[in-house]
Amino acid sequence: MPLLKSPHSLEDISDAIDTVNLLQLKDWDTAPRFDQDTDKSKFRQFEDARDSVKAFYKEQHERQTVEFNTKVREEMQGNVHARMGIWEAMNMLNTLRDESDPDTNMSQMEHLLQTAEAIRIDGKPEWMQVVGLVHDLGKLLYFFDSQGQWDVVGDTFVVGCQFSDKIIYPETFAGNPDSNDPVYSSKFGIYKPHCGLDNVMLSWGHDEYLYRVLKDQSSLPAEGLAMIRYHSFYPWHRDGAYEHLMNTADVKSLAAVQAFNPYDLYSKSDIPVNAAELKPYYCDLISKFFPPVIEW
Repeated sequence: MPLLKSPHSLEDISDAIDTVNLLQLKDWDTAPRFDQDTDKSKFRQFEDARDSVKAFYKEQHERQTVEFNTKVREEMQGNVHARMGIWEAMNMLNTLRDESDPDTNMSQMEHLLQTAEAIRIDGKPEWMQVVGLVHDLGKLLYFFDSQGQWDVVGDTFVVGCQFSDKIIYPETFAGNPDSNDPVYSSKFGIYKPHCGLDNVMLSWGHDEYLYRVLKDQSSLPAEGLAMIRYHSFYPWHRDGAYEHLMNTADVKSLAAVQAFNPYDLYSKSDIPVNAAELKPYYCDLISKFFPPVIEW
């Protein structure tokens, strides 16, 4: 995806912060402190989740097929839905309520700011703070050409091989036609052992979409892009599934996503943040890592 031309080009921004990023990379993976008093047992309680959450995952699991994932990736190539800056995108996303989340009914703006603030409180580097701020902006896909929330939000998983029993509600894959395909239902499916996650298709949604949007339109380090791309891939980063598809590069990505996940998950709170008060700080941060306008 080509970069937009602007008075403050991405190349200029990247050159200006390269040294800072190198200095800050070393402390992104220290243990989180913000959540020491958080009761983590209250999160991701899918057995007691709302009926709407269970209905969402049933639909997602039945409709995320190899055929669909191949088609949607082809359709995305060269397709620009909108042109706007990061903060404008956050405001647009704020009208969405995530049907897959059993933990909170707070707005998307609240969640993004809560995540970023938790990372900031723990003194993590600026690039990681901004990852927290933008990590769910791929949900903008819902307003463009999605077929519903099932191809935008929710936990992700590999398609094209056997569905892991580590995925939530694994029994609902019975309605997915790939479950009855002799190749797609086998352990390795269409993949080779240890081929690397770059070479598999994860169920399409906001993670993969945002990664594809930002990988050429930001100066985020590889660790930050991995946090964005895989943060919903819970069967992998939380439950250890798909080790048979990983390569050595994925080990580094896994460490990054596991460092990010507590901030994404345990920062959720019903106590609102003051977006207007935080805006100047985060707009300054945004300008360090992104051009003024992003092609979505």
